[in-house]
Amino acid sequence: MADNLQQRGGRDRTRINVHEPYELRDWSKKFGVSEQALKDAVRQVGDRAEAVEQHLKGPGRPRAGA
Repeated sequence: MADNLQQRGGRDRTRINVHEPYELRDWSKKFGVSEQALKDAVRQVGDRAEAVEQHLKGPGRPRAGA
């Protein structure tokens, strides 16, 4: 199913589509990582934002903005 930019439901906030430039840019900024690091994380743990965030934090890594 294609992204509908007019529809701002929960689905768009729980998954990361690295094939959409605006999502890649926005999620990279949110997590404080490069676009390539975000792509690598999605490749490793899937497209669920929560799983990607946990992977990027990793054990012992400081939280973004902390």
